[in-house]
Amino acid sequence: MRIGVQFTGSVPANQTRRWFTHSWPANWHVVWNVVSTSPQPGGPQIDWDVEVERASPTHITYWISIRNVSANPVNIEARYAIMN
Repeated sequence: MRIGVQFTGSVPANQTRRWFTHSWPANWHVVWNVVSTSPQPGGPQIDWDVEVERASPTHITYWISIRNVSANPVNIEARYAIMN
């Protein structure tokens, strides 16, 4: 398994931001996880959704929408794990 951080960013309070990451080999099984890097105890901060585009016969683009569900700006890391 290979793991890493694909990108970092910031999402304003009660907003959604969308990122994409392209040219991933289509035969890889990639799992995405998004975590807050802004400590803020007391409740959830973010929610995320991953959509997939088959950009070519051999490559995939991932579209990652990250929603800040808190009343404060949140910094995030988008992490991946390649399972095969």
